[in-house]
Amino acid sequence: MSAPLYQLKAEFFKTLGHPVRVRVLELLSRREYAVSEMLSEIGVEAAHLSQQLAVLRRANLVVPRREGSAVHYSLTDPRVAELLRVARTILSGVLTGQAELLADLQAAEPDAAPRRRRPTSR
Repeated sequence: MSAPLYQLKAEFFKTLGHPVRVRVLELLSRREYAVSEMLSEIGVEAAHLSQQLAVLRRANLVVPRREGSAVHYSLTDPRVAELLRVARTILSGVLTGQAELLADLQAAEPDAAPRRRRPTSR
């Protein structure tokens, strides 16, 4: 018996649940990258990047291509880039709403801001 669709979706989103993996996918949304290029762009240890790329490979989100001694990666499906753009749009809306709420709260009670106490001399 196969897993229910909601469970597969949850596993898919768990795969996206790491900042390095998201950053790799964002880079690959632009073009194919060699691992060495990704290292300089992302700024993590080679072993850590390798581990995250393995997770993305197992999830079939990226595909490697060997060229001499270099390994290049690309997205397996351009819709991954679209998903990242949609996520950015959603987050932008959420953060805008939060900023507006914060501004409303601050405007409603300007005296409610905590005052700093002056240090006392002993």
